[in-house]
Amino acid sequence: MAASFRVSVVTPEREVLALAARFVALPSFDGEIGILARRAPLLTQLGSGALRIEAAEGGTRTLFVSGGFAQMVDDKLTVLTEEALEPAAVTAEAARRDLAAAAALPARSEVEATKKQRAQDRARALTRAAR
Repeated sequence: MAASFRVSVVTPEREVLALAARFVALPSFDGEIGILARRAPLLTQLGSGALRIEAAEGGTRTLFVSGGFAQMVDDKLTVLTEEALEPAAVTAEAARRDLAAAAALPARSEVEATKKQRAQDRARALTRAAR
């Protein structure tokens, strides 16, 4: 049996889940990262996309996460994210609405352009998750 580690996913509102896992794939800001037990310490900025967790007792959990950080220390992965949505809450219609709203955001300054880009990245990831 593969070694396991603790995973905790937390939003500003609440702890979304806490369980033992054999493997976690998370969307980093510059690509996907896979996490196994006994991994070296890690701190990474999250992007938007699917957080996939292979539970130690079997089965897979998937959440859509967007923004935040993930930290792995002493066989405990803590994911602090701005949002964590269950797959049932992710719809193609909502993703289209979010993408249209992101495209309509102004980009007159560097700050506005960054905000617009992040909103578009989130909406595109939401579109992929809705499929």
